[in-house]
Amino acid sequence: MSATGASAPPSTPPARSPLFRAEQFVWLTARVLEQRLFAYHFLNGSPDPVETALDAYRNQDGGYGNALEPDLRGPVSQPLHTAHALRVLDSIGRCGGQRVERVCRYLTAVSTPDGALPAVHPSQRGYPAAPFVPIVDQPPSELLATGPVVGVLHRNEVWHAWLFRATDFCWQQVESLEKSHPYEIEAAVAFLDSVPDRPRAEAAADRLGRLVRGQRLVALDPGRLDTYPVAPGYAPGEHHFPHDYARTPRSLARAWFTDEEVSRSLDFLASEQQEDGGWPLRWRQWAAGPALEARPMVTVEALRTLRAYGRSVG
Repeated sequence: MSATGASAPPSTPPARSPLFRAEQFVWLTARVLEQRLFAYHFLNGSPDPVETALDAYRNQDGGYGNALEPDLRGPVSQPLHTAHALRVLDSIGRCGGQRVERVCRYLTAVSTPDGALPAVHPSQRGYPAAPFVPIVDQPPSELLATGPVVGVLHRNEVWHAWLFRATDFCWQQVESLEKSHPYEIEAAVAFLDSVPDRPRAEAAADRLGRLVRGQRLVALDPGRLDTYPVAPGYAPGEHHFPHDYARTPRSLARAWFTDEEVSRSLDFLASEQQEDGGWPLRWRQWAAGPALEARPMVTVEALRTLRAYGRSVG
């Protein structure tokens, strides 16, 4: 109360950093795995709790399931879940040893005759899955599923017989791409950023960069999104930006864009943080549970991208 008896006006709270706001969002909404990943990446947490949380998704066959990738529900192992697990292990510096050897045995068992991975193995049938993820008896080989896995294994100097055939498949697919879409290009970049043959990777990346710009697969001016097309089958407004292709300045895809284009892209990414502290999903949302689980994942990745480019997050 003031001397006159009137209530004093509340003080204005200090500005809260993007990291603080994101942390509150993560503690409020995230699964244990994403909470521990956030703690590892931004709160000086240990990698051990991340590994422990990830183990809950691992199956006896060496693969990962149990809705680790939220758009595929149910317990069965799937290539997309297993790729997600490898990215987590890579991000905490634990992508190696017997755990990854078992993963490679699983990948060998579910690979197609040409050594590649399907996006979804038919064992998913009977469990809920996003309507945009087709489940067929003989799924095709997919660069979308294979490229990121092969890339992360090469980056961690994992060698396995399966990896040689899968690498050959990725080279063939990347070097023959003519008409593509953003997620496939991102998978190609994940492969090219880590495959050992660097001159060949640089040449392939240069060609893909021209393809991306020529086919307008990237929104270069976030202020004029209505002038950029959205890929067929994508959700309305599901644009992809320079930072989606070049998640760090070290990516080969960084050379595709000018400094100004990257700066606008990062400005846009920072501005997307919502009032609750999390970042939004741009892809099609088909059920409440998967969307709730995916937003903390997207939030952690947005913060990591901003930090990789030297943007202050907190």
